[in-house]
Order: sequence, then C-alpha cells, then structure tokens
Amino acid sequence: MELKTKEFWFLVGSQFLYGPEVLDTVAARAAEMAAWWNESGKLPCKVVYKGTVKTDGEITKAMKDANADDACAGIITWCHTFSPSKMWIHGFDLLQKPYCHLATQYNRNIPNLEIDMDFMNLNQAAHGDREHGFIGARMRLPRKIIAGYWQDEPVLNELAAWMRSAVGVAFSRELKVIRFGDNMREVAVTEGDKVETHIKLGWQVDYWPVGHLVETMDAVTDGEIDAKMAEYRARYDFDTDDIATVRYQAREEVAMRKILAREGACAFSNNFQDLYGMEQLPGLATQNMMADGCGYGGEGDWKTAAMTAIMKKMAEGLEGGTLFMEDYTYDLEPGKEVSLGAHMLEVCPSIAAQRPKIQVHHLGIGDRQPPARLVFEGKAGPGIVATLIDMGGRLRLLVQDIEVIKPILEMPNLPVARVMWKAQPDLLTGVKCWILAGGAHHTVLSTAVTAQMMIDWARMMEIECVHISADTTPEALEKELFYNDIAWKLKNI
Repeated sequence: MELKTKEFWFLVGSQFLYGPEVLDTVAARAAEMAAWWNESGKLPCKVVYKGTVKTDGEITKAMKDANADDACAGIITWCHTFSPSKMWIHGFDLLQKPYCHLATQYNRNIPNLEIDMDFMNLNQAAHGDREHGFIGARMRLPRKIIAGYWQDEPVLNELAAWMRSAVGVAFSRELKVIRFGDNMREVAVTEGDKVETHIKLGWQVDYWPVGHLVETMDAVTDGEIDAKMAEYRARYDFDTDDIATVRYQAREEVAMRKILAREGACAFSNNFQDLYGMEQLPGLATQNMMADGCGYGGEGDWKTAAMTAIMKKMAEGLEGGTLFMEDYTYDLEPGKEVSLGAHMLEVCPSIAAQRPKIQVHHLGIGDRQPPARLVFEGKAGPGIVATLIDMGGRLRLLVQDIEVIKPILEMPNLPVARVMWKAQPDLLTGVKCWILAGGAHHTVLSTAVTAQMMIDWARMMEIECVHISADTTPEALEKELFYNDIAWKLKNI
C-alpha cells in the first residue's frame, strides 16, 4: 500500500431549510475547496468531495460506503450551514474509519457591506460546527478537530499530518508481522498479547521457525545473490575485502524477502539466541530491508517491528529517517547529558548523515561468524522516540521528543551504526519519566514522524498515549499515569 493511493472523503453538513439555491452554493463551494486542496500540493492524499448530506439516510449511506471502500482512509466533515446533529447519530455509530471535524468557513472575513440575513443563513459554520461537535462529544467519538481558515498553512499542515496518521491506521489494520524464532529468553517488555493486539490494532503476528528460513536460504541462487550485491554496491560503499561474508548477508536478505512477500508481511523480528543453521546474524540484510520500508524488531520484539513499519508508512515522502532503535549508554557530563543509541547491527540507513559503509567485524553475541553491517552516524535534527508496551489488558504508546545531534565522540572502535540525541525535557528527567511509564529499551526513532502524528494515531486506534515533552515533570506524569490507569480500566470494563 502506498500513501498516495489513499483518499479522504469530504462530507459537508446542511439541511433542506434554506432552499435549493443555498444548497447549490454549498455544493459548489465544497467542490471548490476539495479541488483547491488537491491542486495545492500541501496534502499527501487526495480529498474527494462526496456531497452535501442533509438527512439521516444520506449520512448513514455515506458512512457505510466509506467503510466499504478500501481506498477511503478517513472522512473529513464540515458544516457550512446548520446541520441538526441527531441526523448524524446512525452514521457516526457505524463509522469505522478515522474522522476529522474541520471547523472552518468559506469566507475568511465578515463582509461589512454584504452581510445581511441571507448571508447569515448561508455562512453559519460557527453555528453548524458547534451543533456538529456536540454529537461527537456526546457519542465519545475518537476525532481530530482542526480549526482555522481552510487555505491557511497551519490548517493544511495539521490536516496533512492527520492524514498520515489515518493512513497509518489503515496500514496497521492490514499489517502482517513474521517472527523468525521466539522472543529473547527472560526479557519482559518484548512480550505481549498477540490476540489482543490483533483485535485492537489489526496486526497478524505469525511464527515461522528459523529452520524454514534456512531452507529458503539454501534455495537462493547465485544469480539472486549477484543481483542483491549489485544493489548493495549502488547504495553503499564497500569497506571490506570479505566479499563472501557480504554475499551471505545477501543470501539471508533474498530469503527473508521471499518469505515476507509470500505471506504478505511488511515487518519481521528475529532473535540472536535462535540462529540454528545460520552462519551469521542478519545485519546488512536487515538494514537494507528497513531502507525499503520494512519494519524490524530485535530480540523477537514484534511490537517494535510493527510500529517501525507503520511509522515508516506514515513518513512516506517526508524528509528524515524512521528506524528501529535501542538505548545503549549515556554520557553524563553535567549539563550536557546525551544518549547513545545503536543496536548490535540493525539500524536503518534512512537516518545516515553520509553514505553508509559496509564493514565486517566480530560480534560478541550470538555465537556466529562475524557479520557484515552498515556503519554510519545519524543525521542531526528534531525527532521523537516511540514505543508500544503491553500494560496487561491494554496497550500504551509512549512518545518522547528528542533532538538528534552529531555524535560528540568519534568512537573509532565501535563499528556499528549509531545515533546520539538529547532527550526532552533533559536526559535525566526524561529517563525518570520513561521508566515511570514503563517504556521499553527498544523504540522507533523518527526525524520525520511527529509526536502529534503519533498522538492522533493512538486516538484513532483508541489506545492510551503518553507524551514526554519539554514541559513534562515526573510529578505531573506520575499523576497522569495514575489517572490513566483508572480511566482505561473503566473504559475496558
């Protein structure tokens, strides 16, 4: 699924009270607005005007049609005139797609000389949107509310970001994850209820034994490996003479791609404790697959694998990188504290500050041959880290604002891809907050996806979201978590 293949339906609320001329004007203006948005190039997906709805029947049919149309990723509503909210109840009760309430008006300003009662009857979005908003609140609908003039940059930016979140929802509901082996033994946070996650988020998470992967690897041809090697040479600099080791990574990648393609999967996890029959832990192979949008999680972390794939889809076409990440170690120089993130091998080159190098080095874990991997530094810029954790009976999405920086050290003896960042509000406070909320050591780091996109995604999926920002304090967060526990337990009764 490509982001540009999705569309959003624009429904405008009104009623028959104002006569056919007003309704014709409303329809013409709504079509004009949709066309303007599409021609502006500011939105990642197409807006399709689906009509001015005036009755319970029209609204209900539109919602049913939206549910049934795979191309439709969500609906955008606006009330140009007054639209009595009881007529929306049946339709909203049936709606299964993300919903954005756009509170705007066709005219930017009040015209001093033209305004009369006819103008007031036609241009009463301030009236209509409040009535429309009540029923959303009364029905406790998960919704995005955007307010402002429909051509203004902030409105377009907010609408574009919400669209990306909604596409993430559509992608999530189709997502399949392959687990090559099980979770790392004795690790808690990578565990989770796969049935509950399938029900809540749509993910199908399937186990495939490493032996099946090895069988598939054995069937890979030299020609397939040659083609993959040509791809590596086009993308990366070879900084090794050990071509046989790189070819083995190519063999692993070809095999994993075949299995994922056959199963219709877009994400996978593996485990360095479960490599039976393999000569190397997939490093370069995994990194190159992530570069093409595949999700990944180490140590059997299927939740992070899925979230990586979803956030990569949301980030499609944006500047910046989105990648599997792990917190490793800190530099605790007072007032200059930073975090160093990496993994044994598997960091996506989408964040590379320079052309990555393929190198082969010893790996002191996994008890296998030294694997080939990409080595690079992360590109500086604002970003987030996000993790999804199972709290027992419900899911919590934890998001933290960060600033990726150029590493303060060269680290010549650390031959892995690495990213260094400053956490908000500062490293030590951020660590306290992260631990308070139960955040995992695995995250998805993104300098493309924003915290607001993830908050919107969580709202659409109806799961808890906790955001650690520059204004967060441990005391306030502890209270938020306490109240969240009560609220979400009551919600799930």
